[in-house]
Amino acid sequence: MSLIEVAKTGEIKEGTMKPVDAGGREIMIVNYQGDYYAVEKKCTHRGGDLSRGGLDGKIVTCPLHGSKFDVTTGKSISGPKIGPIKLKTEDLPVYKVKVEGNSISVSI
Repeated sequence: MSLIEVAKTGEIKEGTMKPVDAGGREIMIVNYQGDYYAVEKKCTHRGGDLSRGGLDGKIVTCPLHGSKFDVTTGKSISGPKIGPIKLKTEDLPVYKVKVEGNSISVSI
């Protein structure tokens, strides 16, 4: 595992998220209550870009079909809704975050 700097703390205000490239992996960094979390950027259902979805507290919603994930754990909260059908999704991969000074790094 290697530690890769992906952002500065001033770039990600509390309650927001930022997509970043970490060694060829598309992830997003989320600032939730002053702590930083890193999760896979693509929804596990159909690959929707979660960084374009809505963030409500620690829950991100996929803009494609509405799957919801807890960004602090990567856990799937609810799967997509397509009409009356509810499907399951897998949990998001999560990455360890290290903050030193104003530098945010992730372990890949």
